[in-house]
Amino acid sequence: MTSEVVLVTGGAGYIGSHTCKALARAGFTPVVYDNLAYGHEWAVKWGPFERGDILDRTRLDAVILKYRPVAVLHFAAFAYVGESVTDPAKYYRNNTVGSLSLLEAMQGHGVRDIVFSSTCATYGMPDALPIAETTAQRPINPYGASKLMVERMLADFSPAYGMGFTALRYFNAAGADPDGEIGEDHDPETHLIPLVLDAASGRRENISVFGTDYDTPDGTCIRDYIHVADLAQAHVLALKALRAGAPSDVYNLGNERGFSVREVIAAAERATGLAVPVKEVARREGDPAALVADARKVREKLGWCPQHADLDDMVRTAWAWHQKQPQCAR
Repeated sequence: MTSEVVLVTGGAGYIGSHTCKALARAGFTPVVYDNLAYGHEWAVKWGPFERGDILDRTRLDAVILKYRPVAVLHFAAFAYVGESVTDPAKYYRNNTVGSLSLLEAMQGHGVRDIVFSSTCATYGMPDALPIAETTAQRPINPYGASKLMVERMLADFSPAYGMGFTALRYFNAAGADPDGEIGEDHDPETHLIPLVLDAASGRRENISVFGTDYDTPDGTCIRDYIHVADLAQAHVLALKALRAGAPSDVYNLGNERGFSVREVIAAAERATGLAVPVKEVARREGDPAALVADARKVREKLGWCPQHADLDDMVRTAWAWHQKQPQCAR
């Protein structure tokens, strides 16, 4: 019996590629659809690759007709918060209009189910912690707003066109494939853990710590980190639930525990055995002191149980991948 085909938009990216590996392990055939604006063809290892843009409806139609996927996992998005502020048109065009193009293509070809890569950025600056799915969504940048608009489209398409969706709002993705086959490679890199590892290994002069006077135990920002392999598994569980007839829903994905910038630096020093040069600078505007998820819902409804919740585990897998990369890669 042939396995069910799943179209994975943005499947050549960091989270998408790890999810393709998890899909293949679960018996699905992931077909990656990616324009390679930020993804890497070398990360496509577990199914066919089709180069294309979600704004290109003709190309989308052709790929859907070729493979007849039973569902879509949608990762294709631009995700640089700062850039979204300086160039909001780019984000609304790709993230929002591109998602509309994808949803219309799905509707036109009778593809019912979609798992959407959303973000905790839809919450903005929450009034209280931890952040639950019922927390008010008040994004403070175009990136978060563009993702929230897609959530709204999904909520409207579902009853109108009989589509089933799961939106996964995740917190800070971290780590790399425990088997070392794929990992994180952004250009530019903005995620804290790879930046800290770059500083430890001498690829960058230091790591900037933005603000040391927050109302937190050590004065630095606290974030909820989640291993990318655990994120990938959550997408597989969401897909299986939709395929089994589960109702549309939204879930937070986080470990329900926050780690400070200083704690991440300390974990990197333990993993590498190297000192991390630090430069303390002023706060960045709009950085909340802490962001931590309430992820009880996804545990209870989808049976999701993170396997790599320990910060040292996340940093160790990231370091193992980091050491495989050419010195000139960043």
